Amino acid sequence: MLLPIFTGALGSTEIARRNWEHFAVGAAISGITIVCGENVCGVDPELELDSEGKVKKSPEMDRRIEIYRRFHERYGEILIQANVEDTRLGVPEYIISKHNLETIELKWGQGAKSIGGEIKVKTIERAIELKRRGYIVLPDPENPAVREAYERGAIREFERHSRLGFVSKESFLQEVERLRRLGFKRITLKTGAYSAVDLAMALRFGAEARLDLITIDGAPGGTGMSPWSMMNEWGIPTFYLESLTYQFCRKLEERGLRVPDVAIAGGFSTEDGIFKAIAMGAPYVKAVCMGRALMIPGMVGKNIDKWLKEGNLPKTVSRYGNSVEEIFVCYEELRGKYGDEIENIPLGAVAMYTFCQKIRVGLQQLMAGSRNFKISTISRSDLMALTEEAAKISGIPYVMEAYREEAERILEGEAL
Repeated sequence: MLLPIFTGALGSTEIARRNWEHFAVGAAISGITIVCGENVCGVDPELELDSEGKVKKSPEMDRRIEIYRRFHERYGEILIQANVEDTRLGVPEYIISKHNLETIELKWGQGAKSIGGEIKVKTIERAIELKRRGYIVLPDPENPAVREAYERGAIREFERHSRLGFVSKESFLQEVERLRRLGFKRITLKTGAYSAVDLAMALRFGAEARLDLITIDGAPGGTGMSPWSMMNEWGIPTFYLESLTYQFCRKLEERGLRVPDVAIAGGFSTEDGIFKAIAMGAPYVKAVCMGRALMIPGMVGKNIDKWLKEGNLPKTVSRYGNSVEEIFVCYEELRGKYGDEIENIPLGAVAMYTFCQKIRVGLQQLMAGSRNFKISTISRSDLMALTEEAAKISGIPYVMEAYREEAERILEGEAL
């Protein structure tokens, strides 16, 4: 990738579906990976299954892959997630046979939570369809009392939930090997803000399975898919979770195991947070997964396009200009690169690219200040803890103790 960031999982939600063109093209022209989340085939209204109940055709999955590939240039990739529902439907087999994708991501739970994903369903017909595909739908759309309440307007929507996944070491290793036999070159894992036990399982099993990447998602977080109380209250906050991750990775390495690359997620939005996450988890943490932070510019850019066409720019935007060229600082750069093809790049993608350039420049400034000229040289020695509690939890030296030995040697007249 051109930047050490990639998107959170954009799966079966309406937000992901309606804005996919903006997110996918934005990621492609920015040279970063986009994660196409779970259940995309399972909720596709035009899904066709074969006689064995496996995916035969999924126009929505095809659309998502093709949109990203149209503007993809060497860096980054589209990474498809597979949960228990996707595995049952044969999604891995479909995406590698039809699209020849090289990477797939297994998923434990739903990002920063330990349950499956939830989406809202507006009609009872759609709710019944999803239930018959194997999903848990609440309330039960096939219950006569529920249908009667729906027809009277007492029930106006349904919730589709994924079933829970349960992991054992043996089954996990077998699934990874099965995916390799299908032809996937890289296999990754997304796990969440669970207990230390689950984190240890992810890292140990991942090391034994020779995974390429493990993305660990701290609490709170999420891109709008799930029960709000779980979003706010469940799991281990990112700072604590990354501290545990570093300790566990180091222990595995000391035992002679190859530790997979690690990415951290959970509330990141700025370049200073990205720098800290990579430094704090060095040398294991290689990138940061960003959910809402990358979605927001995509959606804002989409809205700006709409307002420009309507001639109704809000003052918060019009103070920067009244044309695409004035509002988007990187627009001329992209037009110079893509020529007439710029007309096919949605403004949400332009906004996402602009945000990525802001992250790039900000990271370069922080790296220059710390005298790091490659991501791989960023280390824990570039950080200090501002509180004693943070130092105790993370193992990063307290600010009054950081670099103290070197400072004392200078005071004593000794050469460094």
